[in-house]
Amino acid sequence: MAFLFRMSIAILVISSTSSLNADCARAAERVHFDSARYEVGPFQLRLARERGEPISRPPADTIDGYLTKPDGPGPFAAIVLLHGCSGLPDQFKAGKIKGLWSERLAAWGYVVLAPDSFTTRGISNTCLGEPAPRDADAFGALTYLARQPFIDPNHIAVIGFSAGGIATLSVAAQRDFALFEGEREFKAAIAFYPLCKPYDPMAIPTLVLAGEADDWLPASTCKAMVKRQTSSGASARLVVYPGAYHGFDGPGPSRTYFGHHLEYNASAAELASEEVRRFLAEQLGR
Repeated sequence: MAFLFRMSIAILVISSTSSLNADCARAAERVHFDSARYEVGPFQLRLARERGEPISRPPADTIDGYLTKPDGPGPFAAIVLLHGCSGLPDQFKAGKIKGLWSERLAAWGYVVLAPDSFTTRGISNTCLGEPAPRDADAFGALTYLARQPFIDPNHIAVIGFSAGGIATLSVAAQRDFALFEGEREFKAAIAFYPLCKPYDPMAIPTLVLAGEADDWLPASTCKAMVKRQTSSGASARLVVYPGAYHGFDGPGPSRTYFGHHLEYNASAAELASEEVRRFLAEQLGR
């Protein structure tokens, strides 16, 4: 199944109806950082000791990211923004258009880093289920941000859209072990219209936003997931927007993609924007 469409990857041209002030943030800057490397498991360590062999670790992937900053020296809270299966638009990477969500978040006072999980790996898209190490890239971006002098390392959240929302839920879930070397923890997570699986309880406060009319990744699956989450005591919250379809926050014409209806919903988009702003203020204290 394809998990995202090209018009809803959270990096879109700012529409004339946006309340953003584009002067509140600098243009996105391309940066480079290492994707997180997986920890060597105890079984591999034991085998290496028994055989007297050194542990062979492949080099980390170096990927591109696009950094949008508010004006001022900081330190700022920060957001890792995870794109969907179509990747980041070429025009955004070339600096010819601005990012709707990256600009909006920066206007609110957050530094935003949008990892490009595809370009340096030669991936065109993952809309038909091709693999990409999205979790590793999210944690690599977190580590990169935490090392920057203009960032408050204890106040970094992650937000993802559709396929990026799936990765967001994955990195927010509890684990009994560190999956990556030097793994840090995000402060909070926001997932727009993700595929909601029976994840382990969320380790961090998590907000899920979905459209009731979504016929691609139905909100009903998220209702079931969040019900399990809250019954276990995890901090997870779901907001469902009646009449809203997949990609409801992405301005543009309605369309059909992989047999599913995609439609911008101005009312739901505005309400979701307010929900995100309130949630981030609560969780990041900004």
